[in-house]
Amino acid sequence: MIKLIGAALVLFAGTMIGYLQAARFAARPRQIRQLTHALQRLETEIGYGQTPLPEALKRMAHLLGPPLTGIFDRIADELAGGAGNTVRESWEAAINAGWSSTAMKSAERDALLRLGATLGASGREDQLKHVRLAMLQLQTEETTAREEQQRYEKLSRSLGMLGAALVVILMV
Repeated sequence: MIKLIGAALVLFAGTMIGYLQAARFAARPRQIRQLTHALQRLETEIGYGQTPLPEALKRMAHLLGPPLTGIFDRIADELAGGAGNTVRESWEAAINAGWSSTAMKSAERDALLRLGATLGASGREDQLKHVRLAMLQLQTEETTAREEQQRYEKLSRSLGMLGAALVVILMV
């Protein structure tokens, strides 16, 4: 009886691990898409609204889902609070602190860090060019992420369940 309960728990845990990994594959393209839309909004705010950067980032944060909202809220708060940090320092600190909670990979992180290095340090047209470049890079990464999702999402679920079934067979 105890072996049966243990086997059921191992099977359940393995299946859940597979589903969690599959959820990360599904979350990555969604988060990249949200980030791209938010950067389009930032481009509009910089280009047409001429909104101050902390306010534009705060508006951008409200467009994003939970893991990304915290990152951009933190950047906006640091810039508005007048802590004396440059945009680049605030941007890098917030991204480095909050990146582990996202499903995105280092390519997206690098694109955002490059964007943060130029925001607030150059003219409006130059900033708009860098925002557009970051959006193009993110769109390329989104395509890659979708391909990985199609390739690995179902595989992750299956491997989680089959790996747990193997452990159960070896236990019994």
